[in-house]
Amino acid sequence: MEKHVVVILPHPDDESFGAAGSISHFRSQGIPVTYLCGTLGQMGRNMGSPTFANRETLPLIRKQELKNACKVLDMDLKMLGYRDKTIEFEDQMEIAQHLKGILEEIKPSLVITHYPNYAVHPDHNALGAAAIKAVELMDERPTVWAQAFARGFKKELGEPDVINDVSAYFEKKMDAILCHDSQAGGIIGPLKNYKELGEEVLQEAKERFGTEEFFTWQFSV
Repeated sequence: MEKHVVVILPHPDDESFGAAGSISHFRSQGIPVTYLCGTLGQMGRNMGSPTFANRETLPLIRKQELKNACKVLDMDLKMLGYRDKTIEFEDQMEIAQHLKGILEEIKPSLVITHYPNYAVHPDHNALGAAAIKAVELMDERPTVWAQAFARGFKKELGEPDVINDVSAYFEKKMDAILCHDSQAGGIIGPLKNYKELGEEVLQEAKERFGTEEFFTWQFSV
């Protein structure tokens, strides 16, 4: 059983779409989970139609949505304070040292992050690389689960070695995703009203969100 799990991802909603089921499973076992969220997602594209936000108000909205999601998932939240869409331009070692200091305080047994170069968004790739570097620098390294979802990643990386069936936590995951209302509506479409859908559509949704896959990162030394 894990001692403490730390999730390191760059945006509000990354935790809900990518790992909410696994987080819920850990919490059901009484294992503490802490989310180190990189940014406030202030450069998110969805401003609504009609417009509900602007560049000044969107980060406030997304921060509250993130707090709501973390409440649903019953996990602690720590904001890292980086700016959306700029992590790739930050000094990777500085971010790694920042993360290392936090990890050494928490002493997690497991870190969940993005797989560098296989996580689509530059922020995903950059923060994932910094998180892995942070763990590499530690004297006592936690296990790292890295999540990849770039098109065709399995052809290059093979099959993930951690495949979590989180279908038992489907509703919890959906509730967390729906906390991110400003962004999630455009991503999940009609599933926003998943409780009102027919059984066939609901089953498709469970298949879509019912598995979370990760690679266990292999350090060279």
